[in-house]
Amino acid sequence: MDYGLAKRAALRPRPSGRASAREICDAQPCLLRAARHFGGSTERPCPVCERKNVTNVTYVYGDSPGRHAGRAKPTSEPRDMAHDYVEFRVYAVEVCQGCSWNHLTVSNVLGNGPPDTVGTT
Repeated sequence: MDYGLAKRAALRPRPSGRASAREICDAQPCLLRAARHFGGSTERPCPVCERKNVTNVTYVYGDSPGRHAGRAKPTSEPRDMAHDYVEFRVYAVEVCQGCSWNHLTVSNVLGNGPPDTVGTT
């Protein structure tokens, strides 16, 4: 699922002065740390401060990945995990490490599906 429309809606009040940068640049310290250590750099400038490029941070959630659930992962790791786990959800968040802008950009379901039950009776 793409959250581009929600992003545009969040940014819309900014140019008109109805929302300050402080109101929409609210990344938690743990998200900023995840961006620094696990994030993938981009060539997209921050839509708020335009001083730094945003960083993509990927999170994995679900029952199947067990201890890996709820953790930031390097961008390529969920593709590799898809072969090992039945099903999990991946969330990508863009983060500006300059002004603390953050927004959920996309979510996907990955995994290899339920185990085959043919011939197990």
